[in-house]
Amino acid sequence: MTSILSAAYFHNESAAYEFVEARLWPNGPVCPHCGVIGGHYQLKGESTRIGLWKCKDCRKPFTVKMGTIFEKSHIPLRLWLQAIFLIACSKKGISSNQLHRTLGITLKSAWFMSHRIREAMRSGEFAPFGSDGGAVEVDETFIGHDKTIKPKGQKKGRGYHHKNKVLALVDRTTGRAISMVVDDVKASTLAPLIKANVAREARLITDEAAYYTIVGREFAEHGVVRHQAGEYGRGDIHTNTIEGYFSIFKRGMKGVYHHCGHHHLNRYLAEFDFRYNNRKALGIEDRERAEILLRGVKGRRLTYETTSE
Repeated sequence: MTSILSAAYFHNESAAYEFVEARLWPNGPVCPHCGVIGGHYQLKGESTRIGLWKCKDCRKPFTVKMGTIFEKSHIPLRLWLQAIFLIACSKKGISSNQLHRTLGITLKSAWFMSHRIREAMRSGEFAPFGSDGGAVEVDETFIGHDKTIKPKGQKKGRGYHHKNKVLALVDRTTGRAISMVVDDVKASTLAPLIKANVAREARLITDEAAYYTIVGREFAEHGVVRHQAGEYGRGDIHTNTIEGYFSIFKRGMKGVYHHCGHHHLNRYLAEFDFRYNNRKALGIEDRERAEILLRGVKGRRLTYETTSE
């Protein structure tokens, strides 16, 4: 049995370009300057950059890296592919420190690569959960310390008010999840998000928190599990699925990443959403998951300034 890590595109730069071109340009090279498909020719020569093409229409040179998270990166494309595979296939994530040691690049480069790859994990697809009338679990969790709430030096309050707040939804039928950072857990904040992401014919399943009561009336059914009364399931009315999602997310955030600023948390949520929505239980193996991620690199370029915001 041959290891996937022995594939040529992980070790040879020309093979890496060919691998990426085949997936981002399935119908042939596309000029990022004028948008023309086909009619291009590859520039070759000892001093010519690998993977360089020239458009016959606008006469401008380009590579497959333009308009992607790889653009203007001096890190070899083969190392980008290794990083994509490692992040896509590590269930609870892989730290920038580990990437820095494994790939032999600087810690700053590893951190920046990680954030670019997380941007590629953001899904551009949108389909309301529960559109088949199925059950959609909704819950919130709290993690870390949101330093945007209180000035530095002020003592942290008790409870969850000083923590980052995360709202998540899981569609039991499709097995997909979507999560997002929220400013607070008031009904006025959560209700619009739930209504925007869940079809009206869905069965909404939540715990007994008061902020779900009114929005629950907007759906075909609202099943409530009463945790405070010691109830954790009543038939198919439970939040075990979404709690399983939160379990993976928290183990990754606490055990791998340790710390995360409030302004970066949405990117980490996109990472955990991506792996959850493309997991083995849904028939997606590691190689396929990495290729799905690779196809998401287009139009997701980040600069150091936007990564640090």
